[in-house]
Amino acid sequence: MTGLTRRAAVGAGLAVGLTASARALPRVVSLNPCIDAVLVNVADRSQILALSHYARDGRQSTIAAVARTYPMTYESAEEVIALRPDVVLTAAHSSPATRAALKRLGVRTELFKVPNSWVENQAQIRRIAQAVGHPQRGETLIARVEAAMALGAPRPGTRPITALVFQPNGFAAGHGTLVDEMMRRAGFVNVAERYGLKKWGNVSLERLFDDPPEVLLAGQASPHAPTWAERILNHPALASVGPHMKRAVFAERLLYCGGPVLIETAAVLATARRQVLGEAA
Repeated sequence: MTGLTRRAAVGAGLAVGLTASARALPRVVSLNPCIDAVLVNVADRSQILALSHYARDGRQSTIAAVARTYPMTYESAEEVIALRPDVVLTAAHSSPATRAALKRLGVRTELFKVPNSWVENQAQIRRIAQAVGHPQRGETLIARVEAAMALGAPRPGTRPITALVFQPNGFAAGHGTLVDEMMRRAGFVNVAERYGLKKWGNVSLERLFDDPPEVLLAGQASPHAPTWAERILNHPALASVGPHMKRAVFAERLLYCGGPVLIETAAVLATARRQVLGEAA
């Protein structure tokens, strides 16, 4: 075999190997918007057969613009099976009927719970990255989130600020939640416990009036779809506690997920802290 022929053969072999490697990467369907946000950061575009339809909703999703460029499903077993994925990423809130059907048909699924801490969220990012064959991209995403948290952290000696976060559906976030951890990392003290809350619960207007925190962190109200929480946040009686409780309003979609969402959440909470303390941005 001549040198030229040998090089051609080696080149052809490498090309075949690369093609086989690309084919070996699993093809994925996601049925959860929080998983969607991680998936688009760690998988090749060609691997993603479909995202959840929730990912396209700009009120709930931080990747709505990108998600609209991907196929999507409405979470039915028929849609998912027709795509012939190698793995389906599901969550506790995904359709039980769909999950059961996929199990009966032997389709590989990965089930994810709602993370209650950054440690749990990191484990989920790693699982998703591993499932799509790109573990290092998971580490890169984790590093980006941790850098954002560090950038948004208060300076040593900064006075902690008492605060309460209201979810758009009327619930307040208590201790032992990822929201609570993000508050602490940004220099806030979550006072949900003094209203009798554990992980999640309602706080009445009366309790807020009687014992207001320094800051009420509220998801930005949607003028087209008022919710119970929005009625509370816009209640005229809140004006009476204005001198004792400030409001920091931000996009409600930042309250739903972990993963890359936390990059923006950390920045928004840091901005709220600076505004309350009068710090330089």
